[in-house]
Amino acid sequence: MSAPTASPDWRGVAAEDIDDVRGDVGIVLRDRSRRLLGSLLRPHRKALLAVLAIVLVENAARLAIPYLVKEGIDKGIPPMVDGQGSRILVGIVVVVGIVVVVQAITRLLFLILAGRIGQRLLLELRRRLFRHFQSLSPAFHDRYTSGRVISRSTSDVDAIEEMMDTGFDGLITAVLTLVGTAVMLLVLDLRLGLVALLAFPFLIWLTAWFRTASAVAYRRTRVTVAAVIVHFVESMTGIKAVQGFRREPRNEEIFAEVSDDYREANERAFRLVGLFMPGIKLIGNVTIALVLFYGAYRVFDGHITIGVLAAFLIYLRQFFEPMQEISQFYNTFQSASAALEKLSGVLEERPDVPEPPHPVAMATARGAVDLDDVRFSYVPDRPVLPGLDLSIPAGQTVALVGTTGAGKTTIAKLVSRFYDPDHGRVTLDGVDLRDLADDTLRRHVVMVTQENFLFAGSVADNIRFGRPDASDEQVREAAQAIGADTFIEALPAGYDTQVESRGGRLSAGQRQLVAFARAFLADPAVLILDEATSSLDVPSERLVQRALRTILSERTAIIIAHRLSTVEIADRVLVLEHGEVVEDGSPADLIAGHGRYAGLHDAWVESLA
Repeated sequence: MSAPTASPDWRGVAAEDIDDVRGDVGIVLRDRSRRLLGSLLRPHRKALLAVLAIVLVENAARLAIPYLVKEGIDKGIPPMVDGQGSRILVGIVVVVGIVVVVQAITRLLFLILAGRIGQRLLLELRRRLFRHFQSLSPAFHDRYTSGRVISRSTSDVDAIEEMMDTGFDGLITAVLTLVGTAVMLLVLDLRLGLVALLAFPFLIWLTAWFRTASAVAYRRTRVTVAAVIVHFVESMTGIKAVQGFRREPRNEEIFAEVSDDYREANERAFRLVGLFMPGIKLIGNVTIALVLFYGAYRVFDGHITIGVLAAFLIYLRQFFEPMQEISQFYNTFQSASAALEKLSGVLEERPDVPEPPHPVAMATARGAVDLDDVRFSYVPDRPVLPGLDLSIPAGQTVALVGTTGAGKTTIAKLVSRFYDPDHGRVTLDGVDLRDLADDTLRRHVVMVTQENFLFAGSVADNIRFGRPDASDEQVREAAQAIGADTFIEALPAGYDTQVESRGGRLSAGQRQLVAFARAFLADPAVLILDEATSSLDVPSERLVQRALRTILSERTAIIIAHRLSTVEIADRVLVLEHGEVVEDGSPADLIAGHGRYAGLHDAWVESLA
């Protein structure tokens, strides 16, 4: 992957990652976020109702305490002053103790149940993301960088987890407390309650301002953190190129730029919190002062009791405390909602090569491949294949030769159904590939590329990748068949040797042999080799050539190669130019002629002299 430029507009992410928080785009994003959240919560409806019931009980217990304080002051203390004993006060204290225990138990139950729901929801989200990313076509992954994939799967999911762990329970409790406390304020004393509620317009205005401003700020933090992750992942993935071209200083400059953008976005979000939270406190303290002043006047006039005023002040404190919790939750909520928009956008991506609604069954395949008037382009109005007709009989080995951009790899991708043609059809044994289920197609058609990607694990694990249910003996037989067993047995732990990241412990030729063993074990009807020997030295190429003769036996094969030594084992050679076949024949027949392939062969022979 190429490193991004450091232009002022570059932020390491695609334009669709930067969401407009206003207008129709914002509405669409909110709708799809709600759909995703609804689908995640739907299986937990009964548990959520139980959580709501627990919260209601807990909130009722919390609201009962100030009222019990009022009763204790107004009804429990006077009898003690009059020498009539403290039974009423003791009874109220016992009730307060019971309420406190109930509150503690309901809080414990809430944390256990809500935590279980949250973790199961996150598990489903991670699984859904992983499954969906795997189902999307190579065309999607070509434009959606690995850094952005990692950002969606890690930091965005983490933002949602943080919301659930640190704020979701507080929000539910805070909302219920606000409503319940407002009711109790009005019930205790209507006039005093109306004075307290004068703060409402100011709270609403401050909250609305914070909601709008923080939505922009926290969406910005999601974009900038994605830029940091993208640049870091791409730099580390391409570390050999970075070091080989002495790119480190420039990459550090770019990383410093995107990291500074992330810092600035976070500081902007923190500044908003720094204004919002003290604003809530200011409104709350001013309101308490007004209520205390007016309440003392009403006590003096005998309209309310000392207990009512005391309970009123406690309720008022409870009323403004949730506003602090809501503001703290809103920080994580805004970050999580921005993350949810990104995730919902990814999950609504549809594969460019969708599964057929009614797939054709194909238990076995002969391997006959046909391209019927196939037209294809990666970019509109720039066709790679203008209308290709090609028939490959079952069991034939065909080599595709031509200059870069002639359409060789495109044909391989179409036969593998990594892409669908814009027009025409590609068939296997007469069945359109679009009518085959993906697992059926992958069982019958296998593609081996020059990248020969090896996964972390043992050599045996990587060979077994072609057929997960294969036994150890079958793995060894596949390696022996293509001549890989000699070098594997010489490894420190043989088939159990760990190949490390991307097969770093093996040479290019050894990695290719392991890839061939993997393909041999899969036993497809059609095998596609895309530049499978282009990066090998001569000794490694000879080993691979011997393996090729084994792996290509009795199956249809399409070979894309620049090295004519690989082409010579083919039954048929197709020379491509601008997506059209300009020469078609056996290697011997084409060499004997005076066409393009003969010229390529003569040049190759001269290079070996």
